[in-house]
Amino acid sequence: MELTFLHDEKTSKRVYKHFTINGQPAPATSTEQHKLEFFYIGKKADNIGNLINAFESGYAAESVSNAKSMLRRLLNHSKSTNLPDIIIVEAPTSIEQLRDLHLFLLMHRALLPIPVVVEASNATQAEIQRLKNYSFIDEIIFLQDYNRQRLLRKVSFLKKLKHKLAHEMNTTAMETALQVTSPASPILKRAFDILISGLLLLALSPIFLLIALAIRIESKGSIFYIAKRAGRGYKIFDFFKFRTMFVGADAKIKELSHLNQYSSGDAGAMFFKINNDPRITKVGLFLRNTSLDELPQLVNVLIGDMSLVGNRPLPLYEAASLTTDEWAKRFMAPAGMTGLWQIKKRGKEEMSIEERLNLDIDYADRFSFMYDLWIMANTPSALIQRTNA
Repeated sequence: MELTFLHDEKTSKRVYKHFTINGQPAPATSTEQHKLEFFYIGKKADNIGNLINAFESGYAAESVSNAKSMLRRLLNHSKSTNLPDIIIVEAPTSIEQLRDLHLFLLMHRALLPIPVVVEASNATQAEIQRLKNYSFIDEIIFLQDYNRQRLLRKVSFLKKLKHKLAHEMNTTAMETALQVTSPASPILKRAFDILISGLLLLALSPIFLLIALAIRIESKGSIFYIAKRAGRGYKIFDFFKFRTMFVGADAKIKELSHLNQYSSGDAGAMFFKINNDPRITKVGLFLRNTSLDELPQLVNVLIGDMSLVGNRPLPLYEAASLTTDEWAKRFMAPAGMTGLWQIKKRGKEEMSIEERLNLDIDYADRFSFMYDLWIMANTPSALIQRTNA
């Protein structure tokens, strides 16, 4: 038996589906409506237990081979609305198995909108870094870090992104886009990021020390500004910059909202930027004018949170306003220090939110290692963009 859910006090009110190797999917009852369902590939009982507590129903298979058989039976005996809402693959798993699953999903159009995530609690750091090279993997998660509400929100968000992508691209285009993850392009991009960011961090270390000293002399507070930002797939990470404002500047956003360069109603998004910002220190103004405040993001690039080229990672209050069908696609691209909108509209006050977001989506549609090289070749200071973000 591939999966058996035993009803207990915690789960007796939920409906679970089970399979045998040669059996058929359990028929849905007349009162059963579509609810979020998982499909787990792996053997870890704790993970399956967590998913049982979070979802209304689900499936599990011990291997990719068995999962393919079960998914075929679902395709043959169920409507597309009864397919699982997310596929979770337990790591570690081999490259061959991941490619096998990838090709299987490409061959079945109805499965393309289903997000694929990897549960990496048992994976090594080297394994996790390798998995990041495959962008058909929509997210890498650690189930123990998620409660039920947060996990279901993540699934709903990934579904929205994948569904939009699947509807905007025909089968051939989708295959081309997804196969970018298997060849050398993402590996080259990541290798390039590591090489350049590592060399720059070594070469610029004396400048780091001078900047740190200048910040500390002028004002009290931390040398670095660390904030939560949302990157690719709405992944939240710690974003590093040199501090350019007085301590407590974030608390004054509402007070200075009347000076915001962007209209809050523009494109339904919330961005905040003002000219001659009174919160900026003298040293901070110099750092921003020379883009030196962005240098610590090389650490984000080195550890894999960001890339040298990508869409700008957004503060959470800005990112939250962009999780709509119209704009969510911009999160499909890597987060970057510089990107397409920076070279197209850099420093122009008349740039609207809608223009900026359309450029982000354009990059999400086209990004590749060669495209990144083109962007950097057309940006004199592409590695350290100038922005007040």
